[in-house]
Amino acid sequence: MKNLIFTTALLVFLGLSPSAIAAGDAAAGKAKSMVCAGCHGPDGNAANPAWPKLAGQHAAYLAKQLKDFKEGKTRKDPMMSGQAASLSEQDMLDLAAYFASQTGTIGTADENLVQLGGNIYRGGNTTTKVAACMACHAPNGAGNPAAGFPRLAGQNAAYVAKALRDFRSGARSNDAGKMMRVIAGRMSDAEIDAVASYIQGLH
Repeated sequence: MKNLIFTTALLVFLGLSPSAIAAGDAAAGKAKSMVCAGCHGPDGNAANPAWPKLAGQHAAYLAKQLKDFKEGKTRKDPMMSGQAASLSEQDMLDLAAYFASQTGTIGTADENLVQLGGNIYRGGNTTTKVAACMACHAPNGAGNPAAGFPRLAGQNAAYVAKALRDFRSGARSNDAGKMMRVIAGRMSDAEIDAVASYIQGLH
């Protein structure tokens, strides 16, 4: 009962319908995902490093991002906002279910950035009060679906770096309690690039 109450509260917090989240249909999502394939790949493993990998990402997180793009207040992107504009809540849940059911691929990290990236990911920066990434996203990058924290393992480095810079500048503001904006705001460009590279090879 406690788990059900927590899950329902989380979905409400994320702005998703508790009654609909279980109704995400992966098969229906696959049929609807053809338009997504051009950027994110047919199975959600984007070949272009500028675009995020969706494969294996938590369904509730994916659905929330689509909802945020559609609303256009806390997360804006001309292409994604246009794509999400016509999606119903059921479409979002179906697409999320499909991509969540796929297996994400793992890339490689730049050897020159591994030490700094690993230090930031595992231990943060106590001098500038940058929290360790693994505290929310897990040591292996699996994330924490119950808390709404996304999977990072294997994510494209260029996309991760852009996301962190968008949080730092405030261009993206769909993080709960400004958590990512505060953390990214304390990170240097070198730290962002290093941790993004480290994440690309994390598994």
